[in-house]
Amino acid sequence: MTGLPLLIAIALAFGLLWLAAFMWTLRSRQYEDPDGAALRILASDDDRPGTPQ
Repeated sequence: MTGLPLLIAIALAFGLLWLAAFMWTLRSRQYEDPDGAALRILASDDDRPGTPQ
């Protein structure tokens, strides 16, 4: 039982660290265009603008 307060403190610290990292990803717009990268990988090089013909 003596280690329980230490484990609770560690769990709260990890939770706050995760929350801070999640808020940072939201503010840096990591989730702005989730479908863009998935669709870009399927496009052939001929479909991309600016590629020499």
